[in-house]
This record gives sequence, C-alpha cells and structure tokens, in this order.
Amino acid sequence: MNNLRILVINGPNINMLGIREKDIYGKTDYSDLVAFIEAQAAKMGIKADCFQSNHEGDLVDAIQKAFGKYDGIVINPAAYTHTSIAILDALKAVDLPAVEVHLSDISQREDFRQISYAGRACEKTYMGLGFEGYKKALEYLKEGLSK
Repeated sequence: MNNLRILVINGPNINMLGIREKDIYGKTDYSDLVAFIEAQAAKMGIKADCFQSNHEGDLVDAIQKAFGKYDGIVINPAAYTHTSIAILDALKAVDLPAVEVHLSDISQREDFRQISYAGRACEKTYMGLGFEGYKKALEYLKEGLSK
C-alpha cells in the first residue's frame, strides 16, 4: 500500500517533554519528538501527522476524525492510558490498526500504571524505548498495512 497515512496521537503532558521528570523522559522536548517521527516516517515513505492534547475529549475527537482519512494510528495516551474508557471506545469504533507507545516502561512503574485501557484496542505496544518506540510502531503499521 503506497501513500500510507498514519495519525500519531500524544496525550497529556507529552508537550512538557524536556521539562518534566527528566530522569524518566529525558531532556529532549516535544518538538524533537515530532521532528523524529516526521523524519522516520519520511524515510519509510509514510505521511505521519502528529497531534497532541491534554484534553481527553480532544483525543477522542482526533481518533474519530481519523476514520476514512488515515490508514492507522500510533497512540501514546499518556496518563489517559490508565483511565480512559472513552479513548478505548473511540479506537474500537474507528477500527483502524493501532499501536500503543510509551516512552517509559510503564510495566516497571507505579501500580496504577499497570492497566492500559487503550492497549486493549491496539495490535501491539512498545514501551520503554523512548523515541525509538514511535519508529517501531510506524514500521509495524507499514509492514502490516503493506500486506
């Protein structure tokens, strides 16, 4: 499949990369993340559009608007991973191939981070790989959608 379009969604506080909890998230900022995603996508021949919001409803709206416009979704729901059934339901509703990404390894963090609602609607999850997780998610979607 040529001209793949992937929507990359980032949830709350991802816009604060480089400022928040540098020991967990590093010193690079959100603009670095977007540049990394766009560069990796371009190398793969994918059109990736990045969207970030701190608001759950905006994330749900972005997922819904992806229907009929994008071939797949990469999503880092951030803190909403563990709380948002609305994001889960939106992912299920649009039924696009989706991959969950987390910069940190949430399986090694606080107890409340052990549940991923969004992940239940995703084909795969990459965590603890930093920016590289987004690259792996794009590669996974490209491979799956090219079949």
